Amino acid sequence: MTAISRQEALDLLLSRAVQAGISEQVNTEEASGRILSEALVSPIDVPPCDNSAMDGFAIPSGALEFSVSQRIAAGSLPAPLDAGTAARIFTGAPVPQGTEAVVMQEDCEFSDGRVKILKAPKPGANIRRRGEDIAGGSVFLEAGTRLRPQELGMIASVGISGVSVFSKLKVAIFFTGDELVMPGNPLPLGKIYNSNRYSLIGLLDSLGCEIVDLGIVPDSLESTVRALQEGAEKADLVMTCGGVSVGEEDHVKAAVDKIGSIEMWKVNIKPGKPFAFGDLSGIPFLGLPGNPVSAFTIFCLFARPFILKMQGASKWQPLSFAVESAFDWKASAREEWLRARIDEEGRAILYPSQGSGVMTSLSWADGLVMIPAGSGMKNGQSVRFYPFSEFLA
Repeated sequence: MTAISRQEALDLLLSRAVQAGISEQVNTEEASGRILSEALVSPIDVPPCDNSAMDGFAIPSGALEFSVSQRIAAGSLPAPLDAGTAARIFTGAPVPQGTEAVVMQEDCEFSDGRVKILKAPKPGANIRRRGEDIAGGSVFLEAGTRLRPQELGMIASVGISGVSVFSKLKVAIFFTGDELVMPGNPLPLGKIYNSNRYSLIGLLDSLGCEIVDLGIVPDSLESTVRALQEGAEKADLVMTCGGVSVGEEDHVKAAVDKIGSIEMWKVNIKPGKPFAFGDLSGIPFLGLPGNPVSAFTIFCLFARPFILKMQGASKWQPLSFAVESAFDWKASAREEWLRARIDEEGRAILYPSQGSGVMTSLSWADGLVMIPAGSGMKNGQSVRFYPFSEFLA
């Protein structure tokens, strides 16, 4: 297959991603990272009444000096303002009937039960109006929203204790390569530790997936076929690391073709050109490269948005921003994704070694910069920066 562009590959993946979960009810405090399956409608106004945004004095209109008739703390019920009087009020406290504005205490002189206003306020100053944050009866979170701590706080603010979310996506993973050894075991000559397992599990955990770990699979066609079949029986998505290149010991493509079909095999990017997408009799398959930087990068660029859409999320595009480059880079026929850090001057600097096996570059970096295919980069030019915080959130 001819290598396709990153955008072509992403468009293909997203067109094939089908929401896989069913709706289930969970407690609000347990919903972090989950995706809403139903829109949320607020049963109340937030705030539930007009309240003070400041510690100060609630005053009527028409004067700048008043006797203070009451003290209103948050959670209390105030009486209407008496004619010609003000009320001592605190942040979050309900505003009494007859209030024109709240004057912050720094703009007042208060003594012997009277308050003098030093700076005349505008009508409505420092009053948070009922429902100005969330109106009762309104949709305040749409289906497909991935819930972060700030959304959980908003849900709690309207008194909702449980939400409907999509069930966790089951992802079966396995790793090919007779050279792989699990950490904790001796490392014979010619072997390497299976670092990709830990990176991939961490990435899937960050997306709230349920992981079915099928372990290390020997480099044979029969073993790879069996692992793919087992994964397709147990999960909503099957992912592999390694075995997707064109070597004699790379069996993934042939194995997928035996029980399904390959739709995509190569993407015109670096690192990570050998990236496979296919179908295992109705279960999608993603084959990541074996080199650790390539596997990590391909997951961030392709597997993450594919998984988010399968989970029912309505947003999957990572945020990025333009920064000044502090490096030169030669043009390449492939789109390149380089490990970079933002320096104290806000410029992107590169890790010295950009090899696809250099895992220290991922730990050192703050994110990735993208160099378009056929374009070089000169020191001082603008480059697009994608922070890891976007890919791991």
